[in-house]
Amino acid sequence: MNVAVIPARGGSKRIPRKNLKPFCGLPIIAHSIRAAIDAKVFDRIVVSTDDPEIASYAKSEGAEAPFVRPASLSDDHATTVPVIKHAIEWIQEHRSPVGNVCCLYATAPFVRARDLQAAHSILVERKVGAYVFSAASFPFPIQRAFRVAKDGHVEMFEPANYDKRSQDLEPAYQDAGQFYWGSAGAFIRNEMFFARESIAYLLPRHRVQDIDTPEDWTRAELMFRMLADEDDRS
Repeated sequence: MNVAVIPARGGSKRIPRKNLKPFCGLPIIAHSIRAAIDAKVFDRIVVSTDDPEIASYAKSEGAEAPFVRPASLSDDHATTVPVIKHAIEWIQEHRSPVGNVCCLYATAPFVRARDLQAAHSILVERKVGAYVFSAASFPFPIQRAFRVAKDGHVEMFEPANYDKRSQDLEPAYQDAGQFYWGSAGAFIRNEMFFARESIAYLLPRHRVQDIDTPEDWTRAELMFRMLADEDDRS
């Protein structure tokens, strides 16, 4: 059985009520739920939340919210894998065995159903040992990054790369923060996402945006609307 687990706690300090905040006309979590439904690869789409309002809205969109997430997994220090592990173990105890799981973030409005489908195919066909997760390339060479001291002075992390051309430096990639496909066992064993046994599913940079601050939110909505306009013209 394939299960999508969407973590969506009620508390959010930097963007209050973040998971239900309207994003281009819909509560932001709706974009993730609808992409999961459209992918047609999930037997269950489960929202893990401690918040009754989020649970009610998730159900209205066609997802499930069959349990209340424990308070110990709902504070500011809660991390992703223990939340997914709890959901898997609850489903296996109260519903049925779980095969593959996709952790799909509630604040991932750029996620596409076709990417969820393609990443699932990679997981199954290549028998990936850990995860298939969304990723994107860094726009600039990380080897030429520098730090800024309190007094404003700068210092390169790798001074030896100062004179090297960008095209001569190895490309680097980052977590796109949209989804992580893996076996139920990988999540339960707390396997590391960025491990040798994982595969990065690369997305174009124009469909990747962390949404952690109000500024991020504004930028993401502008990007989303531009992409919608392009889709309408195509």
